[in-house]
Amino acid sequence: MAKMMGPRFKTARRLGLNVVGHPKAMDKAKRGTSRADRKLSEYGIQLLEKQRLRNYYNVLEKQFVRYVDAAMKSNEATGPALLNLLELRLDNMVYRMGFATSIRQARQMVNHGHFLVNGSKIDIPSYGLDVGDVIELREKSRKTEMFIDNFSNLQASPLEYISKDVENYKATLLREPQREELPIEINEQLIVEYYSK
Repeated sequence: MAKMMGPRFKTARRLGLNVVGHPKAMDKAKRGTSRADRKLSEYGIQLLEKQRLRNYYNVLEKQFVRYVDAAMKSNEATGPALLNLLELRLDNMVYRMGFATSIRQARQMVNHGHFLVNGSKIDIPSYGLDVGDVIELREKSRKTEMFIDNFSNLQASPLEYISKDVENYKATLLREPQREELPIEINEQLIVEYYSK
């Protein structure tokens, strides 16, 4: 299975935005290291924004294009629909719910079969969640100290669309997130324009 394995901090500095969620990712960033520091054409600005969003969710180009196609065919506005499709991926929700410290770690945990979705084992990181789905750490995986510490101690900003049950190592997706609730700095309209040409 293909996945993004390049240097994360270097990518964040090149994109001029902390897309990896690590507090030290931008420590070495200087003026001129980011593509955003150069004079970009309209196309260049749109391309940069697309690359930022791809790296936020750790998605390869081919898969990203499929998400864009699905968003364009939906009945909602394309930008918010695209963000929702990406936000409701299983690996991302495992990260948002506090089971993992990064999307990369969440993806690996999902791949290794540590989670149940509505009681069934799911090991596909791109699995799309629906409202009301319950994600829980498998009984066997609750013996791993790192997973327990992550879920109990991660002080991620509380998200209104997620409900955590710390005692039972469960979290529930209460509803689809609103655009303003998503903790990402992206102008999705630029991405829609990029793919509309």
